[in-house]
Amino acid sequence: MNRVFLPIVKSLFVAALAVSTVASAAEAKAPAKADPAKGEALYNNGDSARNIIACVSCHGAAGASSIAQNPKLAAQHEAYLHKQLVDFTGPTRENPVMTGFAKALSDEDMKNIAAYLGAQKPVAGAAKDKATVDIGKKIYRAGIAEKNIPACAGCHSPNGAGIAAQFPRIGGQHQDYTVAQLTNFRAGTRNNSAQMTVIASRMSDVEIKAVADYVAGLK
Repeated sequence: MNRVFLPIVKSLFVAALAVSTVASAAEAKAPAKADPAKGEALYNNGDSARNIIACVSCHGAAGASSIAQNPKLAAQHEAYLHKQLVDFTGPTRENPVMTGFAKALSDEDMKNIAAYLGAQKPVAGAAKDKATVDIGKKIYRAGIAEKNIPACAGCHSPNGAGIAAQFPRIGGQHQDYTVAQLTNFRAGTRNNSAQMTVIASRMSDVEIKAVADYVAGLK
């Protein structure tokens, strides 16, 4: 081979090898895709070998909780569910039950469970207090300007479906659960959302309950 071309060939070979190495490294680091089937099995049966209890016992079949204090998880956004499970393992969202449960899960477990629940059909609810539903509706749709409280619909969408990977689905959620979370944000006992901490801190008990009741009826 002509000596003039040897350096060029060598450079091309080195470049190709570098590209191949980078591509291989990227493939090796690519996260595994979540497996809803594994998530369903863990959700329904738990894993006694790892002391993981079945989620279904508290959150109901397919995430359709019938217990007012335990949230409905069906059709919740995967990224949001995964984040909450991770947050339960740290100081930003402590819970006597969920903290222990979340710490027993691997990150893969969390993503699988989130993928399973995200694929389920949303569960409808209903407003109960006719006396305050109009207050809740006004706050949800327009906020409270004089208290610098923004409209809930701006982040959680007009029908409460939320925005995937950003804001959770809240439409149809149990009133008691929503009240508890807004109260926890206001008190600082739940502090994994700076935005919600500020908003809740400006809300009264009456406003919180009114919004929670209105949200329960969103579809």
